[in-house]
Amino acid sequence: MLYLTVLLALAKPLGWFMARVYEGKACGLDRVLGPVERVFYRLAGVRADQEMGWKRYAAAMLVFNALGFLVVYGLQRLQQLLPFNPQDSWPFRRTRRSTRPFPSPRTPTGRVTV
Repeated sequence: MLYLTVLLALAKPLGWFMARVYEGKACGLDRVLGPVERVFYRLAGVRADQEMGWKRYAAAMLVFNALGFLVVYGLQRLQQLLPFNPQDSWPFRRTRRSTRPFPSPRTPTGRVTV
């Protein structure tokens, strides 16, 4: 119920904001976010006054998705080395005194289950 209330309360202000942005009119955040946007545009080589054709758009989309894929792949490959690893595992770290690679087959009563 809370979600629906928040959604309905924000529908009108967000719709107003999006309409102003898409029409190119000032929306109140231009003073703060305008310089940041221009820096990102300059770094990416985007010109706000030019239209983007479908070929350039398709190429930009493919490059963006390829870079995103490489970032996610790198995160997964390096996950064990990243901080706040939930398993707290590092390469070649032995957490048990045993040299066996798997937990002991003994049950809590001490019997071997193998």
